[in-house]
Amino acid sequence: MLLIGASRGLGLALAREWAQSGRHVVATVRGSDRTPLHDLADTCAEQIEIETVDVTEPAQIAALHDRLADRTFDLLFVNAGVTNQPEGTVAQTSTDEFTRVMVTNALGPLRVIEALQDRVEPAGTIGVMSSGQGSVANNERGGHEVYRGSKAALNTFMRSYSARHRDEPRTLVLMAPGWVRTDLGGPDARYTIDESIPNVVKTLDALQGTPGLHYVDFLGRTVAW
Repeated sequence: MLLIGASRGLGLALAREWAQSGRHVVATVRGSDRTPLHDLADTCAEQIEIETVDVTEPAQIAALHDRLADRTFDLLFVNAGVTNQPEGTVAQTSTDEFTRVMVTNALGPLRVIEALQDRVEPAGTIGVMSSGQGSVANNERGGHEVYRGSKAALNTFMRSYSARHRDEPRTLVLMAPGWVRTDLGGPDARYTIDESIPNVVKTLDALQGTPGLHYVDFLGRTVAW
């Protein structure tokens, strides 16, 4: 499988979960600095292979595609996400900060999927880490406006991708992992990584072989658009 964005947090936990189950994971980091993923790879070198890519840089995505030219994967999962600090309304957010969040959370993942889709088996799975905050229907309290907007945009772009590929047998997944205690989720989040990630993997496995786009949470429940 190919996991984009695994240096820390949920991506690192996914790499660990898959590696411990015996799966071979090609997992990516940004840049050349050592990360917790490198530490994990030291303990299970046969399961984890590290690649580099920055999803905000089209040239790096194209280079990754070229390096993987002779490989195919049963699963491509894109785990890329940032939030905006300090928190504020859309109107209070600088153009640069708005662009940073939108490019990383919405544009980058779709560029990766478009570029690497030919590296995924015809009946394989393409998934991306979304969020329950990307649900327009469930947004009744507001807050986290730019982050919410970026995930809603991601969902819309994936729905458009699904429409363009409606006759293909691939499984497409927008995954809402729950509010998890990570650097991004913060210390007050509802779930631990161990409560979320094993269930994310179980849900992805359960959806394998089910064509079309699925917007689900980590327990396999459908999330309202």
